[in-house]
Amino acid sequence: MSSEVIIATKNLGKAKEFEALFSSKGVAVKTLLDFPEAIDVEETGKTFHDNAVLKAEEISKQFNKMVIADDSGLCIDVLNGEPGVYSARYAGSEKSDEANIEKVLEKMKGIPLPERTAHFHCALAVAVPGQETIVVEGVCEGLITEEKQGANGFGYDPIFYVPSLQRTMAELEKEEKNKISHRANALKQLGPVIEELYQ
Repeated sequence: MSSEVIIATKNLGKAKEFEALFSSKGVAVKTLLDFPEAIDVEETGKTFHDNAVLKAEEISKQFNKMVIADDSGLCIDVLNGEPGVYSARYAGSEKSDEANIEKVLEKMKGIPLPERTAHFHCALAVAVPGQETIVVEGVCEGLITEEKQGANGFGYDPIFYVPSLQRTMAELEKEEKNKISHRANALKQLGPVIEELYQ
């Protein structure tokens, strides 16, 4: 099994979340920042699962290495799962967190709290040359607030309220968020997969 894994992201914070899983195996974690020549994979899938697989397989093929890619976003029940796979560019292709939040709040105007249910969803795909791609998924359930609360986090965190903690994601400390987030839940599923790959 390869002694190097590429996490298909340019976000060092994301990469750090994977380091704990691999450090005990003696596997070096790299990101796309280490591979400026990496192709920019177009996310044409209809689901988080499809997009994660697309990214992982294309980059794994390019470098003949093990690659982990994620795709994640916010799904709001009353909006039929929107913004879904379009979470990052919901309000336009320039990817503005503020504009995305405004669009959600506008669409949710007048909807009573019990009907403002939503979840964050994360799909992680593990592509290994010559093997079938493995996908694990994690979710975090919550409610959409009527206005922004909190200054931590990013994306839709200021309007995503976690009932069990009685705060929005943006009001949580990083350590708290990392215990309950959709990515944390997907990473928990990934642990046993990595164990098996490196037996």
